[in-house]
Amino acid sequence: MKPPVETVRINKKGRDILLKLKRHTGIENWNVLCRWALLVSLREAKRPPLVKYNADPGIEMSWKIFAGEQSDSIAALVMQRAIADELNDTAEDRADCLRAHVARGLEYLGSGNETRSIASFLNRWALGISDSKGES
Repeated sequence: MKPPVETVRINKKGRDILLKLKRHTGIENWNVLCRWALLVSLREAKRPPLVKYNADPGIEMSWKIFAGEQSDSIAALVMQRAIADELNDTAEDRADCLRAHVARGLEYLGSGNETRSIASFLNRWALGISDSKGES
């Protein structure tokens, strides 16, 4: 399946969140964190606000690095979500969809104090388990 973008671009705000997440979780690879961000956002029913990449000093990675072995599956998820979000079936709209969901997902992952260790990160975001305060 054709990827929605050749290069995944993350703005400065997203880069700052990624740096925080790497520091707190010990997850070294931005692509892993960005994939998780995408999936966390995709599970939300509401459409995220569209964000445009500008020239601020963020990060870039190829689609191949971003998606890894799951390239076709992730591309299909993004295409399906673009349709569900009532975007046009164009390369630009699929790219907008990807950017919006990664940006929203990064904000979710980087918010609050529950992301202080790999265990809390996994419990909160991957497994959906409540933290010690009873929050989920």
